[in-house]
Amino acid sequence: MTYHKPGDDRLDRRVFIPSLAVLAAVIAPMLLFPEAGPAAVSAAFSFVTGQFGWLYLLAGLSAVVFLIGLAISRYGNVRLGGPDDVPEFSYFSWIAMIFCGGIGIAIVNWAWVEPIYYMQGPPFAVEPMSSKAAEWALTYGQFHWGLTPWAIYCVPAIPIAYSMYVRGNPGVRLSVAAGGVLGKHVDGWGGVLLDSIVVFGVVGGVGTSLGLAVPLVSTLVSGQFGVQPSLLLDLAILAIWTAMFGASVWFGLSKGIKILSDTNVILAIFLVAFTFIIGPKLFIVNGWVNSFGQMASNFVTMSMWTDPVDHSTFPQDWTVFYWAWWIAYAPMMGLFVARISRGRTIRELIVAELVWGSLGCWVFFAVWGGYALNLQISGVLDVSAILSESGIPATVQAILGTMPMSGLITVVFIILCFIFLATTLDSAAYVLASVTSRKLSGYQEPKRSIRLAWAFILAAVGVVLIQLGGLKPVQTSTIVVALPLIPVLVILCFSLLRWLKEDFGTEARLHHLVTKQPAE
Repeated sequence: MTYHKPGDDRLDRRVFIPSLAVLAAVIAPMLLFPEAGPAAVSAAFSFVTGQFGWLYLLAGLSAVVFLIGLAISRYGNVRLGGPDDVPEFSYFSWIAMIFCGGIGIAIVNWAWVEPIYYMQGPPFAVEPMSSKAAEWALTYGQFHWGLTPWAIYCVPAIPIAYSMYVRGNPGVRLSVAAGGVLGKHVDGWGGVLLDSIVVFGVVGGVGTSLGLAVPLVSTLVSGQFGVQPSLLLDLAILAIWTAMFGASVWFGLSKGIKILSDTNVILAIFLVAFTFIIGPKLFIVNGWVNSFGQMASNFVTMSMWTDPVDHSTFPQDWTVFYWAWWIAYAPMMGLFVARISRGRTIRELIVAELVWGSLGCWVFFAVWGGYALNLQISGVLDVSAILSESGIPATVQAILGTMPMSGLITVVFIILCFIFLATTLDSAAYVLASVTSRKLSGYQEPKRSIRLAWAFILAAVGVVLIQLGGLKPVQTSTIVVALPLIPVLVILCFSLLRWLKEDFGTEARLHHLVTKQPAE
């Protein structure tokens, strides 16, 4: 299973060229038709979320149910690797890479301000800016970044890892993991098309991250160091990011991505702990306990709420949008998590994502969201007004300005932003290199030349989109792509179940069933 033929890691032009063509097909209209192009993408997004919002909601809840059932079944003991395979990374580093690769810089934007948005426009016809709206504000932050997103991420990771490490199929691709259903058609045009869409989704997801990150860091740097905001500053920030994640991708998983993720988590823990210590501790703890209980008791209702009678836009604007966002990111996360999970069991992987991934997000929203909400409720800072008038970057800057040693904390926060996005970008470049390699196995890393090529392509796309101001249409078009990915995730689940039934209905692969995890 670990034998590789010469040339297995070479560039696969069948996937690489169509992927760039799909990307160009989306960016070109924004270049040629700067008004009509984004408008068409926005219209497509409104149609998809309006007509198929119910499907996104069903997909999210189904992912949670499917994984819980799989975890408690006997298949939860299946080791994703050979009889002698042990985990490649320590448990801490493994969780750190999963969390940083999946969340990226988005959480350092939204954890501060998302509860304020919910308070301004709460669900269930609650009065805006009321005490009840504040309770739902904390609850929905926990919900939108908790079990369901991580379940969506986890669904493709298991069949991909099973394909690579149990079945020994060559190719770190979504199409290969669907082999249990697609059969010989994996190597046909359908498989190439699927992988090309995955590549576009990854690049579009990176565009979304850049769209959140560059304005935030630019605003913080301007306020902290007195540098005037400009296109040149944005490009300089992007250049620093490119150098960071380019170096990380060059050194690979163990020496690059692992170290960056470990550093990221440690720095994030420090900032969250600092906020908790200097913040309203009792309010934060009470808010977290209350919001967790409210989410747990209303989980199914929140998961399925479409508001068919009053027709408020809250479900479409938030829950459907987020589920589509997570689904668009799912192929990248599935491929990356599968690659770093050799030697783990299926149950371990499910626990890592659903429990530890959710817990990490819950802590961010409980502490940072609770801190910001308390500023609003207590009257110390009118966060809502700043958010409405000046946007997210200025709001985060104002919140950080209320802290002791605000200058130092802002600098540390800027460093965290750089590392957080770099961990997402290096994961993305690594996945893109794997998908566009010929028949890479789970025991190989893609060629450095291909990894670096994708790092520079991502940077180039970022430069073009920043100049055009076209990040929002790329983000939106990526989410539109999530709709056809829903049946793809269903195919992956059926593929996994068919393989499990075939393999463990006989004695052939019983050595993959473990009752005790090997020592790391």
